[in-house]
Amino acid sequence: MIGIITLNKPQGKTSHDMVYFIRRTFKTKQVGHTGTLDPMATGVLPILVGKATKLSDILTAENKEYIARIRLGVTTDTLDITGNILSEQKVLAGEDEIKNVLSSFSGEQMQLPPMYSALKVDGKKLYTLARQGITIERTPRKINIFYIDFLSYFPEHHEFEIKVGCSKGTYIRSLCDDIGKALGCGAVLTALTRTKSGNFSIENSYTEEDVLKALDNGNLESLLTKIDDVLDDFTKAVAFGDNEKKVKNGIRLRPVQLGIKNFSLGQTFKIYDENDSLICLSEVILENDTPVLKHLKSFY
Repeated sequence: MIGIITLNKPQGKTSHDMVYFIRRTFKTKQVGHTGTLDPMATGVLPILVGKATKLSDILTAENKEYIARIRLGVTTDTLDITGNILSEQKVLAGEDEIKNVLSSFSGEQMQLPPMYSALKVDGKKLYTLARQGITIERTPRKINIFYIDFLSYFPEHHEFEIKVGCSKGTYIRSLCDDIGKALGCGAVLTALTRTKSGNFSIENSYTEEDVLKALDNGNLESLLTKIDDVLDDFTKAVAFGDNEKKVKNGIRLRPVQLGIKNFSLGQTFKIYDENDSLICLSEVILENDTPVLKHLKSFY
């Protein structure tokens, strides 16, 4: 079976736990995910099955949406409620102050990755170092907050909820920490749900129970989104006759040989055979001053 299954990850499970669950359920080793979710987080986790694993870098790069709950007046070493408390401060900010500060976090900005993260520095995961009590210098990375909406306020707990649309690589825990600093009282993440990852949404995701039920009913394949359905952003081209063999042999054809009249350098096309089966993704590059199609990923 080949495709993408969108899981609704439960709290307490790691992304690797979910990969192992699908690997065991679908009886295949060729399984991967498109972006780690912390164990405390829930929500959308697209899992790639079979040859769909070749799309990992494409789908990982897509934008995300989260609903986060934040508690003011507390900071921890992990930047979320699961960590060791570093400080507690009186909260003076109210709903209006929170809304004003949130508006300042929209747009492109530099964000410092947290020590408790899977990001690797010199081949070592930061959280491994953090658990050893080691803190190292990290380089801020450019992120983009497309929108940050105030949802709810819970004054008795000094907590509020926000909806965040952001680029790949955004750490919501770090965003919460930065919001706490801006409000002058500190803050931690207390709950997080990923509601969207690219075109995958929580409304169309499956729980572990849904998957096991489909297994019992013999219709696991019905849970999979086809590879073709997640490649809508790429223009389709068809390789007829000998050109199909040439494409499959890795020969770089000129776009016009596949009937492509309008293109630009760097543009990616999805190439199909005469039977409408996806062969590969190819990018237009210059070779000896001639535009040709270079294989990016093969699916045959």
